Amino acid sequence: MEQYKQEFIEFMVDSQVLKFGEFTLKSGRKSPFYMNAGSYFTGTQLRRLGGYYAKAIHDTFGEDFDVLFGPAYKGIPLSVATTMAYSELYGKDIRYCSNRKEIKDHGDVGILLGSGIRDGDRVVIIEDVTTSGKSIEETFPIIQAQGKVEIKGLMVSLNRMEKGLGGKVSALDEIREKYGFDTHAIVTMREVIEHLYDKPYKGQIYIDDKMKAAMDEYYEKYGA
Repeated sequence: MEQYKQEFIEFMVDSQVLKFGEFTLKSGRKSPFYMNAGSYFTGTQLRRLGGYYAKAIHDTFGEDFDVLFGPAYKGIPLSVATTMAYSELYGKDIRYCSNRKEIKDHGDVGILLGSGIRDGDRVVIIEDVTTSGKSIEETFPIIQAQGKVEIKGLMVSLNRMEKGLGGKVSALDEIREKYGFDTHAIVTMREVIEHLYDKPYKGQIYIDDKMKAAMDEYYEKYGA
């Protein structure tokens, strides 16, 4: 596993974004782990987060894109932080763009925030985590309506590796099948388990035998 992926897993734990225990998800599923990207809120955290996204995007798409699109609302700070990090790390300016929930009819009019999207643009979409694909359903037609645009793919922070709404494949695979573009994550839960299982981090074992058994049981039922 790449060094930045290992660091990102530890970063999620340090930021209390990734937690282990007993949680009831919005879907009603009882999960032994929970991810809340809303726990990234300091300048230092956002700077580091943008760097991890930038490295994963560069590993996956190289420099073969023009615009980073972050769906409102959580995608807005993600797209801003990542375009800044991408410029610092790789010396290339990528434009950021997001959508508004409501169309603005005065001043900076329209539904887009940041850069516009024009014919010929190659777009990478950035999100925190995808469980239902609802935000893609909302933003895909917005991006397509801007002209002859190529969506290169989607990058999320964590692939939970569980069945999506269709109940057969993961949410990321559902998006890939429905919209026809690649979907990727900085890390997968398999990589999280590989890095943390039975290994102390800062004096604590986050995934011990009991937690591993709970996760195995969860994936037996919901795994994709």
